[in-house]
Amino acid sequence: MCRPTLFIITFLILSGNMLAQQLPPMSDKQAQTVDSIMNLMTLEEKIGQMTLFTSDWEMTGPTLRDNYQRDIRQGKVGAIFNAHTAAYTRELQRLAVEETRLGIPLLFGYDVIHGYKTIFPIPLGEAASWDLEAMKRSARIAAIEASASGVHWTFAPMVDIARDPRWGRIAEGAGESVYLGEMIAEARVQGFQGNDLSAPGTVLACAKHFAAYGAAQAGRDYHTVDISHRSLYEIYLPPFKKALEAGAATFMTSFNELDGIPASGNHFLLTEVLREQWGFNGFVVTDYTSINEMVLHGIVADNKAAGALAANAGVDMDMQSAAFYDYLTELVEEGEVSEEQVNAAVRRILYLKLVLGLFDDPYRYSDIKREEELVFNPAHQEEARNMARESMVLLENRDRTLPIQSDVQSIAVIGPLANDPPQMMGNWFAAGDGNSCVTPLAGLEEAMVGKAVVRYEKGCEIDADSEAGFADAVALAEKSDVIVAMMGEGGWMSGEAASRSELGLPGNQLDLLKQLKAIGKPLIVVLFNGRPLTINWLSENADALVEAWFPGTMAGHALADLLTGEHNFSGKLPVTFPRNVGQIPIFLAMKNTGRPMAEIKYTSKYLDVPNSPLYPFGYGLSYSRFAYEPIEVRSATFSIDEEVEVSVGVTNLSDKTGTEVVQLYIRDRIGSVTRPVRELKGFQRVELGPGDRKVVTFTLTTDDLAFFTRDMSYQAEPGEFDVWVGGNSDTDNGTVITLTP
Repeated sequence: MCRPTLFIITFLILSGNMLAQQLPPMSDKQAQTVDSIMNLMTLEEKIGQMTLFTSDWEMTGPTLRDNYQRDIRQGKVGAIFNAHTAAYTRELQRLAVEETRLGIPLLFGYDVIHGYKTIFPIPLGEAASWDLEAMKRSARIAAIEASASGVHWTFAPMVDIARDPRWGRIAEGAGESVYLGEMIAEARVQGFQGNDLSAPGTVLACAKHFAAYGAAQAGRDYHTVDISHRSLYEIYLPPFKKALEAGAATFMTSFNELDGIPASGNHFLLTEVLREQWGFNGFVVTDYTSINEMVLHGIVADNKAAGALAANAGVDMDMQSAAFYDYLTELVEEGEVSEEQVNAAVRRILYLKLVLGLFDDPYRYSDIKREEELVFNPAHQEEARNMARESMVLLENRDRTLPIQSDVQSIAVIGPLANDPPQMMGNWFAAGDGNSCVTPLAGLEEAMVGKAVVRYEKGCEIDADSEAGFADAVALAEKSDVIVAMMGEGGWMSGEAASRSELGLPGNQLDLLKQLKAIGKPLIVVLFNGRPLTINWLSENADALVEAWFPGTMAGHALADLLTGEHNFSGKLPVTFPRNVGQIPIFLAMKNTGRPMAEIKYTSKYLDVPNSPLYPFGYGLSYSRFAYEPIEVRSATFSIDEEVEVSVGVTNLSDKTGTEVVQLYIRDRIGSVTRPVRELKGFQRVELGPGDRKVVTFTLTTDDLAFFTRDMSYQAEPGEFDVWVGGNSDTDNGTVITLTP
């Protein structure tokens, strides 16, 4: 079948040429079209466009509640989510287009977070690749598959900065770095939306959750956020602004409060920042029932008052709470919400339906033939395999335990994650079929045909105390040359509403690992999880340790490619791994204190654990060994309107081709407000053959050195800056540059 392959390749080529471009305002012609529609609409029909309800798909298959069908026919619903497949969405669209007074098409949304049917690694895993083009391609493929199945709009990317791994939704984002988060937000928006939203194979992106959701106190989902204005602007808003600049068509509100006001009723966030300061032209949707939840927050007395607060704050579309559906007509009639506010919201929604081409052809996304050709295409699966390989991080490799040596004749595969296909998808896996996932066991069995015997014992459950399987697992390990233990979390243990107060291996997995270690055979441990774990014992005792995250559809093949040495590790951690929960929050861009850690008592340190993390941000090993030369700077002193080039030579000292992520960090030594001890400001993926050397050059501008100063103006201040370039954030390969007035 040549047609789908050509279609895919065309989109992948285009993805490499995408430029960040903010969603433009309506043209005069588009405005005339939208106005002509709105002139025909009743107030109730306008409010219908602001109403988003879920189908019953997730509970009962492709069905819709009777009252929803009635509401669609009456023009009281403008969008449906959790509705997908070409046939199902086509029928729902028929109701809207052929059985309503005005025939306004529905908008179909779905949580296409890391793939539609072809499932890629969880977003935190993708972030570990530091490969922006690969992430752009994965979002492009997700858009191709979802759009072929009737989906117009994905509730992604999640661009929340997260620095507390107890928070389950850290799995859905890019980790802790503002800079890396910005770059990934841009890449994923471009991947979903392409260059032209009217082209086939595109979906509307939705930057979420606006804002500061990742700062939930104690890492507990939905909990209070209480941060400074400065932290909001410096840490939590930048990835959203970058998503907007990349063209994100929609924004989603967060569940948390900010400065005492829940985000779905926060005029400062939704109007002052998003509309007035940033000039956003798309529409804002709430998260699931978050309008009604403002009653429980204690800021309004009832759902009607919640609806008024949300509408006046700048919410355009209400997801599932029915607050607009139930009360907005009455609120307008009573003067609590102006009809102008309603009209503005509806204009934005109709504009995006127009941009998608739904008024020209309401069924263009519901093409059964295209769905059959494109969804779960072999080319997509191969791209998922590559993305999974790039996402995995080699944390330990003592005595070159990996790759598995050619003289190994028998391998014991042990653990609850070795042969459980659905767990490989992690959380938020859209239409993914767990049974289609390649397990680690299956991947290794296929890779080792004719080379070594692969045998399997589960040994234990993911989260249980029974030791019933220990004896069989130990017996298998004793008669094998190498042990490969597949351990970690279940897919349900991270993601939304999946916070954990302890971050060790669940259940009695560690007990089994200790028994396996006592055998004395080489112990390779592969972790599947959606967050950093506290793995001190593994760090000290595993002969090789691999962080695999939840790798998706092609998990087993990707892992086997790496364990056997067919491919090299290149992943780097996008988030810090703590030694224990007591260190949290621990992250790269910490600030210093007036009493930095020292041997004397009265300094900022713990009594029972070092300040340093178990594994620092940016860390990851390779089968190759890279050597960095001292930094060279062309003109270490530069003025406010000049640039400075920072270069470093990198050499592959090994006999194996490898890819190194070369990372640049800075520190502003003295600022008008305190500055972080180290911040990521650039990175490049560099492939080097055996013995190859390459000079990697970064160009720093004053924009890279700028921050929100004492008066909250955004600018660079003259002075000295430390600059480091190396293979992770702990590098000491540094120099000093000076910015003059």
